[in-house]
Amino acid sequence: MSGQGRDPECVIALDVGGTGMKGAVVDRSAKPVASLHLPTPRADGPQAVVDAIADALLALTDMAAARGVTVRHAGVVVPGIVDEDLQRAVWSANIGWRDLPLGAVLAARTGLGVTLGHDVRAGGVGECVLGAARGAQNVLFVAVGTGIAAALFCDGRPVRSGGFAGELGHMAVRAGTACACGGSGCLETVASASAIATAYGAHTGRPVTGAADVAALVEAGDRAARAVWSSATDGLAEALAAVTTLVAPELIVLGGGLAEADRLLLDPVQDGLTARLTFQRVPLLVRAELGDRAGCLGAGLMAWQAAGHRIPTTLTGASSS
Repeated sequence: MSGQGRDPECVIALDVGGTGMKGAVVDRSAKPVASLHLPTPRADGPQAVVDAIADALLALTDMAAARGVTVRHAGVVVPGIVDEDLQRAVWSANIGWRDLPLGAVLAARTGLGVTLGHDVRAGGVGECVLGAARGAQNVLFVAVGTGIAAALFCDGRPVRSGGFAGELGHMAVRAGTACACGGSGCLETVASASAIATAYGAHTGRPVTGAADVAALVEAGDRAARAVWSSATDGLAEALAAVTTLVAPELIVLGGGLAEADRLLLDPVQDGLTARLTFQRVPLLVRAELGDRAGCLGAGLMAWQAAGHRIPTTLTGASSS
């Protein structure tokens, strides 16, 4: 395909999840001009995942070449604890790597300039620049899916703390329930999509395939589903009230698979959050706009910044900001 009429430069963006990878060739307007979806070979071990990431970056480079555009840089975002300053994947329970200099490894494997970031922080950047949080300076972006993680932006700047900030899913909100992290009563054990599905099956003896099934049962008036859903939204409200008291976000953006429930999720969480606050500024709770594209688009913004293209730099968390 000819590149005539098209901006001759692009970046590559890759969002690596525990089950799949979303990649794109991204132009200067942050629009994907080509994309791919590949499985993450997590079951084959962390080295297989590194190999798959490198192969995906090379495949995206070929896609860019076929469109006559030059790749300026690549942004790769991954789950777990990520130290952006050191460009290291510090730890990931889902993938299994520890203290891996992943940015440098991928650059050596592909010959590309590579910037490594965290998937949820990148998703938060995407929502702040392109999505539901446009124009806001104090934002909490919460991704609720199989697990729960958050990205916090205060006065327009991401809070990273060496990659350890944002682990909202491991805030204790209940007593007793063991969490995979080694703690107990964590928000993930109450309000994640997987926890909701598990709780419904345990209460009724009727297993469901996911939280979407429970949401449908709530709307149909199922009493057990309503009790499980109420427990989940109450736990989310409790955790968000604690964050609001500490850092006062003006806007909370809920994303991830559970946010597909829309007002069924947002309304009780907003009500529960407001009821818990007294003097604090009450944040507005909204649904994410970018859906499962947020991490990939955030990776593209991160790559464009590394390539010297001007975007809202305070939100990307570059070391120069």
